[in-house]
Amino acid sequence: MLSLVLQLAVLGVALAAAALILISFVAFITATKMPHLHQYEEEKFFLNARGQKETLPSIWDSPTKQLSVVVPSYNEEKRLPVMMDEALGYLEERQKQDPTFTYEVIVVDDGSKDQTSKVAFKYCQKYGSDKVRVITLVKNRGKGGAVRMGIFSSRGEKILMADADGATKFPDVEKLEKGLNDLQPWPDQMAIACGSRAHLEKESIAQRSYFRTLLMYGFHFLVWFLCVKGIRDTQCGFKLLTREAASRTFSSLHIERWAFDVELLYIAQFFKIPIAEIAVNWTEIEGSKLVPFWSWLQMGKDLLFIRLRYLTGAWRLEQTRKMN
Repeated sequence: MLSLVLQLAVLGVALAAAALILISFVAFITATKMPHLHQYEEEKFFLNARGQKETLPSIWDSPTKQLSVVVPSYNEEKRLPVMMDEALGYLEERQKQDPTFTYEVIVVDDGSKDQTSKVAFKYCQKYGSDKVRVITLVKNRGKGGAVRMGIFSSRGEKILMADADGATKFPDVEKLEKGLNDLQPWPDQMAIACGSRAHLEKESIAQRSYFRTLLMYGFHFLVWFLCVKGIRDTQCGFKLLTREAASRTFSSLHIERWAFDVELLYIAQFFKIPIAEIAVNWTEIEGSKLVPFWSWLQMGKDLLFIRLRYLTGAWRLEQTRKMN
């Protein structure tokens, strides 16, 4: 009997090892060696307030603003106005209090099927294209791809990622700025401050089903085990990066959909970029594009492939590259 149990255990280990080798092989042969940084011709321009085309700047140009806000948007015609009103209200008031403060908001329409670009362009007409710009992508790239396109066209010394749903209170950008400053001195001018909802975890568990809670814990474990240590909430869409940190991390990013935050922080930790995790005010907003089970499954697969592709050398971290 003991011999049979031992044989079954050996068989189980052998099957697990074979499965891991097979998955690693699939991850390796399906990997793109370097991130795809292609930009369609139409994506190299934005419309100014008069509706005329102007060439977008580059992340590799010298900064001309203190803060860039990048807002990835996919079918957000209904939720975007609330977020934009709060963000621009705060930014305009801050500029009144401090006339030296300069900013821009870049809305990246990720191939939406609704009127997202038209809704965003109204803010460009109201505030001017020096403060609000709309980039309309030819096709849907995913949230990570949209954020990268916005960051690569930004002019700020610091760059804030902010979700179009306005779930995070925009004035909390000041908390991220303080967290970023507390990390000084920044190595090679690189640092990242991540908004975090980890302090709200107990409250969110009470409102979730057991199944969704199980998925959440499973995802957090995979993030910790496979990719990122020391960050409790990798997925909050409110992150502030120095310009140098943004160019270094996003030029190396492969994942363009929901798990891009994890690879972003994996890359940051590889390059020893200091990261602060800062508690922010957050409210769940209806209309999420995440489909609970399938989205978590996709992210779980992405996490495994991130780890295996870097481990097998299919993906390598190199110096920053310009978009073509």
